[in-house]
Amino acid sequence: MKLKIRKNDTVQVIAGKDRGKQGRVLRVFPGEGRALVERVMMVKRHTRPNPQRNIKGGIAEHESPIQISNLKLVCPQCGPVRAGSQRGPEGAERVCRKCNKKL
Repeated sequence: MKLKIRKNDTVQVIAGKDRGKQGRVLRVFPGEGRALVERVMMVKRHTRPNPQRNIKGGIAEHESPIQISNLKLVCPQCGPVRAGSQRGPEGAERVCRKCNKKL
């Protein structure tokens, strides 16, 4: 599956409970079609204290992967856009569909 979203891209959520939020992509799971986005799709995890590993007990919050189909790439000038591709001197490059700038 060819993905147009990569690590460290800025994306906006277009569907789901976090619609409208923007964040940086921390990790991409191409086999599952999901991405881990900073401060998006937060879930709570109950952890038991473990003094040997220096883990405090309690309720910890962390990100959960979100479907890539629910994300849209953010262009620095235009905002959320679809990404296209063009042949450049170094090979295929991702470009903004509105302003044709390299992403």
